[in-house]
Amino acid sequence: MENVNWISMVIATFIPMVVGFVYYNPKVFGNAWMKSLGITEEDIKKQNMAKTYGIAIVMSFILAFFLLNFNNSPGQEGEFDTFKHGAFHGLFLTIVVAMPILMTNGLFELKNLKNIFINIGYWLITLVLMGGVLDAMNHWPNVAA
Repeated sequence: MENVNWISMVIATFIPMVVGFVYYNPKVFGNAWMKSLGITEEDIKKQNMAKTYGIAIVMSFILAFFLLNFNNSPGQEGEFDTFKHGAFHGLFLTIVVAMPILMTNGLFELKNLKNIFINIGYWLITLVLMGGVLDAMNHWPNVAA
């Protein structure tokens, strides 16, 4: 933990919020997302936003911590400490973890495919950016095998 670039952790923790503000904006996918759920902006305003954002930030930090360790495990130093390498890890995790979870939950929750794919797209962008930032900004020393 002594080699962690904590600035990268702060940036990665807030990437889901920033991507969400843009991605779920009514001018991007926000209206389609709300329509797919049958909710309105007024419905969203009724929730406790401090609680929602507070929990979301904690979850984002946990995700950033996992990605940091997933991207920077032994044997992935040097030439692999790049945005591109971390972005690939984010893409890989979207395909093998996030997509199956979101698809399965969405189908059992009777959500339509439009909603499921909107959410998968969000996590694809988010995990790619988080992985890229964390890998590019953290350079751990090589560990002798």
